[in-house]
Amino acid sequence: MSKRLLAAVLLAATAAGPASAGARLFFLEFQAVGGYSSAAEKLVAYSMSPMEAMQKPGLGFDLVQRFSGKGGDFAVLAVQGRLAWNADASGSGLKTVEPQIYNAYLRWKLDFADVWVGHNKPRFGLSYALDSHAALLQPLAMSGYGFDRDWGLGLDRDTSWGSAGLSMTAGSGMGLRFKGSFLLAARVERGVFSRDNAMGGFSFGYGKIQDVMGNHLMSDALLEFALASFDLSWVRDNWENRLEMLGGGLDERGVFIVFWRSSLGLLDEHRLRLEAQPVLRLAKNATAAELSLGAAYSLTADWTLRAMAAYDSAAKDFRFVLQIYFYKQAW
Repeated sequence: MSKRLLAAVLLAATAAGPASAGARLFFLEFQAVGGYSSAAEKLVAYSMSPMEAMQKPGLGFDLVQRFSGKGGDFAVLAVQGRLAWNADASGSGLKTVEPQIYNAYLRWKLDFADVWVGHNKPRFGLSYALDSHAALLQPLAMSGYGFDRDWGLGLDRDTSWGSAGLSMTAGSGMGLRFKGSFLLAARVERGVFSRDNAMGGFSFGYGKIQDVMGNHLMSDALLEFALASFDLSWVRDNWENRLEMLGGGLDERGVFIVFWRSSLGLLDEHRLRLEAQPVLRLAKNATAAELSLGAAYSLTADWTLRAMAAYDSAAKDFRFVLQIYFYKQAW
């Protein structure tokens, strides 16, 4: 189903007719990923796990098409996808080459708000405010507390003091499956980070979501999702911080999580960025901690080198990962 939807939005982009100068942007992407996992006791070609979408060696594209009239832009089509390589596909049930769809939505600019339909970010948590498509360090959505992307529709409204929005999605994540699942999410942000150097967000999500990891359905069970999140983001000079506190119930289990990411920009234009990301998870009769350290260096405007060292106390896994990432406008 998701492949047909992707084909439909691509057809809409090519059939849209003549576009004004600068209305269509198309980028190409390439990444090589490799490292070592102590739990797997071997070299690996992924940053999180073989089942997760991020990060794996792959080729991708990113299309943004703006539609304009006499009054300016009235709609945006965004389609972003990859073909990822699974090094551990043999005997695991994984496909050797896996299609991954990230953005695949159409957004209309209406007088009262923006309305979108397709595959986009649900309005929940700090993950909504972060662009983690290429990053090695990932927010909580990539650990099962929400979705990086989901199929559905949403409404967003920007104001002078921040923004607010709602989303109603299928609760299936990257793949579109109808199993009686849904996720209703709402988020309010105070402050505009790029303008105020600070932002606070409160969000709430409720639904019955599918038991998925990346593109893969882990079981037929539906998981109860009732979580609230409060997050703060601020930057001072070259030091940026992101803090999130998330709590509630997931799969009928209570959970409370504290997430913090601190990053320091160095060299001209912050071409070198050093990051630290501790995460503490508290649940009934269980406490787990994660610590990730990362570095990113921009060789050029198109090429970036990243490295990550991470330890997960629950999985008793230490991972060291290197990434070479290329992203360039083709036209």
